[in-house]
Amino acid sequence: MKTHSPQNERVKRAYFTYLAEAQGFSEPTLDAAAKAINRFESYTRFRDFKAFHIEQAKGFKSSLAGQMSLRSGDHLSKATLYATLSALKRFFIWLAGQPGYKSRISYSDAEYFNLSAKETRVAKARREQRVPTLEQIRHVIHMMPGSTEIERRDQALIAFTILTGARDRATASLKLKHIDVHQGRVNQDARQVNTKFSKTFTTWFFPVGDDVLQIVVNWVNYLRQEKLWGVDDPLFPATKIVVGASRHFEVAGLDRRHWNSAGPIRKIFKVAFAGASLPYFNPHSFRKTLAQLGERVCRTPEQFKAWSQNLGHEKVLTTFSSYGEVAAERQRDIIRELARPMEPDPLFQEILKQLMRITPQRS
Repeated sequence: MKTHSPQNERVKRAYFTYLAEAQGFSEPTLDAAAKAINRFESYTRFRDFKAFHIEQAKGFKSSLAGQMSLRSGDHLSKATLYATLSALKRFFIWLAGQPGYKSRISYSDAEYFNLSAKETRVAKARREQRVPTLEQIRHVIHMMPGSTEIERRDQALIAFTILTGARDRATASLKLKHIDVHQGRVNQDARQVNTKFSKTFTTWFFPVGDDVLQIVVNWVNYLRQEKLWGVDDPLFPATKIVVGASRHFEVAGLDRRHWNSAGPIRKIFKVAFAGASLPYFNPHSFRKTLAQLGERVCRTPEQFKAWSQNLGHEKVLTTFSSYGEVAAERQRDIIRELARPMEPDPLFQEILKQLMRITPQRS
C-alpha cells in the first residue's frame, strides 16, 4: 500500500519552511499542520495534490466526522474537526498560489474544508476549563518522593512551575544563570530561553508558600554546590540513559544537557498527579491557577498589573480574558453575594474604564 508521495513530500517541506520562516509559527503549530495534512493524504491514499478535487474535501470531512478518538473512545470533537480542517484550508490556500498548482487548484476550492456555521459555533464555544487549586498542587509536590536526584529534580520542577508560572518549553531551556534564588526571580531571556513570541521578561517568585520556595532553593543549591555545575548548565537537566551491565538501557542520574522538548516535563506531571491520586493537570494549567490566585489577593489595579506582567502578559486584559475564567461554583457564589450591598471594587472599576477606552462606541 502506498505510504507517501515524493512530490507531495517536496511541496510539504516548502510549506513547513514557509510557516516557520515567513509566518513565524512555532514547532507545535508545524506539527499540528503536518498531522492534519497526513490525515488528508491517508484518506486520499497519498494521491498527488495536483489531482485535488472538491469531492475529496467533502469526502474527507465526512470521513473525519466518523473517526473515533483513541483517548476518549468517542467521535472526534468538533474542536478537533475545526482545527484539522482549518489547517488543511490554510495549506490549500497557500498551495493554490504555487507554481504547478495554480492551474489545478483555485483559492475557492479551499473553502470546501469549512465546517457548517452551526458546527463552527460548537467548535469555537468556550468551555469551563479544569484548573488545579493551589492546595492540590502543594499536595502533589509533598507526595512526591525525593530520595534520588531524579526524584528531587522532578519535585523541584513542579514546585518551580507554580512558583514562577513559566511555560514548559521555557522551563526546558532555562539555565542556572537565569534564576536568582536570593533575589527571588527568573530572567526569561528570549535569546536563550524558549519563551512565547520570543518575549524577554523578568518573573519574580509568586507568593505560593515558603515550603514550595524552599524546594526550588534546595535544588538550585544542590546543582551549584554539590554537583558543581556552572551558570550555563541546565536548571532542569535531562535524564542520563546508559547501557548497563545487563546490556539494557538504564537511568544513570542527570545528564548535563537540556531536554530537547517539553514532552518529558508533561510526563513528569502525569506521573506526579497519578501518584497523588489526582486527575492530571498539564503544566500550563498552573498559569491559570496563578491568575485566579491573583484575582483573590490583589487589592489595587497596580497590584494586578504587576501580577499580570509577572506571567509575561503585556496587557492586564489578557490575564482576565484568557486566564481569569470563573469556575461555575464560584460564579454561583458571586452572583448570590451580589444580592447584598457592597462597596464597588476599585480593581473592577479600573478594568471597566480600560474596556470602555478600547471598545468602539456605537451610535
